Parts: sequence; C-alpha cells; structure tokens
Amino acid sequence: QVQLVESWGGSVQAGGSLRLPCEASEWIDALYCMAWFRQAPGKEREGVAAITRDGTTTYADSVKGRMTISMNYNLNTLYLQLDSLQPEDTGMYYCAADPARRTPPLGPGYRNWGQGTQVTVSS
Repeated sequence: QVQLVESWGGSVQAGGSLRLPCEASEWIDALYCMAWFRQAPGKEREGVAAITRDGTTTYADSVKGRMTISMNYNLNTLYLQLDSLQPEDTGMYYCAADPARRTPPLGPGYRNWGQGTQVTVSS
C-alpha cells in the first residue's frame, strides 16, 4: 500500500488561499488516479478534485474555478491549490490514491488514504 501524508492546512480568512501538499511513499506516476476529498463537521466526506496519470482532471461543481489539483512526479507529491476560500470550504482535507475498479474519480472507493489536514476559513 502507498502511504500518503497531507500537510500545510491552516486557518485563513474568507477570500484567502492555501496550497495543500500530499507526499506519497512511492512513485505516483505508477498510480492510475489520485484525488482530494474533504469532510465538513457533521457532513459526509465528499470528493473535491481528482487527477489521472494522463493529466485528466475532475472537479466538484462547488470548487470549479477556485481549486486546482496537480502532481509533481519528481517529488512524488500531489497538490491542491485552494483560492477564494469561503467558510463552507472548512473541513478536514484528505488525499487518496489508487481507486478500486469502476470507482468514479470523485467516488469513495479509493484503496489508500492519508490522515487528513484541517482547513478552517473564517468570515
């Protein structure tokens, strides 16, 4: 199994930005797909953004135009750039890798998960 470690969450005011890295324990170019999920207090975990090995990206409607997912193959790191943050973006953000067969890009069927990093947006 690939180990995933998220970091650089934090507290920002509305309109601010954050960049979340997720370091993987193995070569990410061997992974078909990686994604970011988030879970707000009292809500279910939801898919935010996904990227496949060929660079195809998928975004949740709620974050299109405000968040960008990317990979750095040299550093084995997945990133999520969060811009124009709003209080409703508050939650624990998780990195995921290697979806099970027939899992949609933003579906929950990923085999490997990180421990998460907290993002808090104040108004």
